[in-house]
Amino acid sequence: MQKCVDCFENAIASCAEHDPLRTAIVHPVRASDIEVASEAFAKKLIEPVLIGPKERVEAAAEEAKIDISSWEFVDAEHSHDAAAKGASMAAKFEVSAIMKGGLHTDEVLHAVIVTRSLMTERRISHAYLMDIPTYHKPLVISDAAVNIAPDLDVKADICQNAIHFWRSLFGLDLTPKLALLAAVETVNSKMQATIDAACLCKMSERGQITHGLLDGPLAFDNAINKEAAIGKGILSEVAGDPDIIIPPNLESCNILAKQLTFLANARAAGIILGARVPIILTSRSDSIDTRLMSCALAVKVAAARSMGAFK
Repeated sequence: MQKCVDCFENAIASCAEHDPLRTAIVHPVRASDIEVASEAFAKKLIEPVLIGPKERVEAAAEEAKIDISSWEFVDAEHSHDAAAKGASMAAKFEVSAIMKGGLHTDEVLHAVIVTRSLMTERRISHAYLMDIPTYHKPLVISDAAVNIAPDLDVKADICQNAIHFWRSLFGLDLTPKLALLAAVETVNSKMQATIDAACLCKMSERGQITHGLLDGPLAFDNAINKEAAIGKGILSEVAGDPDIIIPPNLESCNILAKQLTFLANARAAGIILGARVPIILTSRSDSIDTRLMSCALAVKVAAARSMGAFK
């Protein structure tokens, strides 16, 4: 598999085979929101539909020195109204993706969750695609932003969403390897993460989680390093070579992702999965390139869903 140093660029370039994704940009009241919309539009990743207070959106465009007169615009009274209108348009198939602008993440997610026709049988979850200079291939990490303390059923959905996400990027005929993290690699009745990991592996064997190869519990060292796994006597197709890492909760996942970004110079592009449309969720600290990659991820996920790949 290609190293992720190229996969960001290749993923964006490969989107040329798809039509631009008609995207509701919710509450784009910052110059950076308009800038990323303009860049993504120029690269034919999205067709922007701006939803927000007219005066504030126009002020943001003026600050960014970008002409938005040719883009569709939907007036909204405030951020909650913009989120509701974006979710409503997605439910009516008037847009195929939602992008977070200058509002809180929970405002966007609440609007999606209460719009029942946007929900699927699975819980929504967040996933990062990461380019880590010291790792030999792309790595997906989930869930760092949505489910705070997932129970077993939610973890199963997080795994399934991550599998669908990975396959939409790298091939619907491929099987990703998932490492289910805990502090140790043996089942311990006093450590719920180890029990959950073992149960998830059995759920995969019984077809309750599909299209992935799961192993766990695995400590981070033997999940990511083959020599560490061998040193502890672990025989596993996953250990040392995972495509997806599932930490036990949001805190550990968020800390891991940020450690990799700020200490290991990793790049990370994120997206919300599990709804009927992809939700592009970016951070104010993200670079334009990272935000463009998040748009490309949405294009890939939407294309795979349209092919019926997420059943």
